[in-house]
Amino acid sequence: MSSDAAIECHDLGKAYLMAESPWQRLMHQLTGRSSARQHWALQGVDLQVQRGEVLGVLGRNGAGKSTLLQLLCGTLTPTTGTVVVRGRVAALLELGAGFNPQFTGRENALLNAALLGLSRAEAQDRLQAMLAFADIGEFADRPVRTYSSGMFMRLAFAVATSVEPDILIIDEALSVGDGAFARKSFDRIMQLKARGATILFCSHSLYQVEALCERAVWLEAGAVRMTGTASQVCGAYQGHLNGLDRPGWGDAGGGALLGGQACVEVAKATAAAGTARLTGFSVSVAGQPTGGPVQVRSGVDDVRVTWRFASDPALPTPAVALGISDENGLTVSSALSLVDGATVHRELDGSGHAQMVLTKLPLLKGRYSVTAFLLSEDGLHPYDQALQAATLEVQQDGPLQGLVSLPRHWL
Repeated sequence: MSSDAAIECHDLGKAYLMAESPWQRLMHQLTGRSSARQHWALQGVDLQVQRGEVLGVLGRNGAGKSTLLQLLCGTLTPTTGTVVVRGRVAALLELGAGFNPQFTGRENALLNAALLGLSRAEAQDRLQAMLAFADIGEFADRPVRTYSSGMFMRLAFAVATSVEPDILIIDEALSVGDGAFARKSFDRIMQLKARGATILFCSHSLYQVEALCERAVWLEAGAVRMTGTASQVCGAYQGHLNGLDRPGWGDAGGGALLGGQACVEVAKATAAAGTARLTGFSVSVAGQPTGGPVQVRSGVDDVRVTWRFASDPALPTPAVALGISDENGLTVSSALSLVDGATVHRELDGSGHAQMVLTKLPLLKGRYSVTAFLLSEDGLHPYDQALQAATLEVQQDGPLQGLVSLPRHWL
């Protein structure tokens, strides 16, 4: 084993007994043997994570991601193989799982800090900073059973990340609580990364995995399907997802803020402290009325895209992005103001806009959806999104097939 590695797993596996009756469970407890079948949630995993590395963990629900993370945290014991973890671990799995509902926030913070490896003196020294970060005010001295879910999550996050861990394990908890705290929690994690913490980041957001992580591992049916650079693994995993059965267009649940029209404005253009939100998004072709799907002639029409937003003026100017998908949900193309070095215009009150022109749209015939994003200035933290906010109906002349007409010249 390498002493430079923060985490090493060899032939790691976890099996669960699928007992069909209490009798089978009793026999297994008494004798260690049972006729019940075993379900392997994870099997044959070999993995090494170097100190200071940020590793993405990808896979569909049930692939074994959470099982792997719990084995690394020590909350589960392996059925086979070995796992070595070097350094203090803080895990954002089930936030607040170790909290006692009868204890006050202050008492739970001290108790959980001790469980995470801090001495009593260290925990006392950091207590005020934890409570200030969680921003729970006078509720610090009330039982956590009286907390709202948001207050509970904020305190749990503050404690878990205040111990300055050597290893941080995140399971779909990159942003918690309300919009302002979501940004604050993300910044805390980025600070840990900058200090050299080893981070395992499990997420369904391929964009965030590729932006945040150097390497990634893809789990499928409890086994490692692929490891490599984040870009390589995300690309292969996206290709795999594109080959699966998908819901019909418009069946996707949640997240749509502005609907499917070509031009939408939100009446109240304000944003709470520490947040930003989309207030308008439009997709248009010159001379065409707004409303309904946008009719585009392939290779002929310029398509103008406009974002409008409101933001806390104390925040840096946000970035904007869009994604274009076909009817099967395949992302055909995307654009990000940060990557293109584009200017996002903002007023002193935090309101702003950005515009982009897709010159002679090269998409071939078909129906496409456009999704709008409003992101933090570094392009990593999503403030807001509008799923399938506009529809493009592309017509073309000629028999060319595919999704896009690539620029070309003949020799």
